[in-house]
Amino acid sequence: MSGVTVVIADDQAVVRAGLAMLVGSQPDLTVVGEAADGREAVRLVRELAPDVVLMDIRMPVMDGLEATRRITAPGAGARTRVVILTTYDLDEYVYDALRAGACGFLVKHAPPEQLLLGVRAAADGGSLLSPGVTARLVAAFAAAGRRPARPPAALARLTAREREVFDLVVAGRTNTEIGRALAIAETTVKTHVGHALDKLGLRDRVQAVIFAYEHHLVSPPPRP
Repeated sequence: MSGVTVVIADDQAVVRAGLAMLVGSQPDLTVVGEAADGREAVRLVRELAPDVVLMDIRMPVMDGLEATRRITAPGAGARTRVVILTTYDLDEYVYDALRAGACGFLVKHAPPEQLLLGVRAAADGGSLLSPGVTARLVAAFAAAGRRPARPPAALARLTAREREVFDLVVAGRTNTEIGRALAIAETTVKTHVGHALDKLGLRDRVQAVIFAYEHHLVSPPPRP
């Protein structure tokens, strides 16, 4: 099957139907399964190995947080990318889901084009959090008494150029924008991003942002 395969997990049938209709309307996206709870989502991922799961975070039987942990656990063997669906963009569980391995989140009331962009970005291995939303979400909970999970000394493993690139990633800049800012090719940016993530033991750009906030490498944005 060509294109991006998607599983939709939400306990509300009307939400699943709406998302399935939206995703299925795109020629490059295919809905291969639907789940009404996290346990069913985990089963479908193991059975179908979709590219992306749109995962509601609050579901019966097993919530989206635990399902995300199981899908992205080391040794699970899944290449599936988990995108959290939430009603509120500052849902306290979203932070834990991102740390558990989700690649990002989408609010359910987001415009259709943003939801579709998010699915495609996740399938492509990218981040689907805008700089502003990333800052509000992660800073709100990283600054609320969370303790660093890794020693900041890990940063010493980065070269000067990798640190420059890492800082721009944390700022929400795309590879194209980083390349322009540093006057280097986009392919070179991708290489530096990959090396920085590997050295810091981070899965993706979302975890890079969380790492930065946990270690106070950037300041939380001012509250409105």
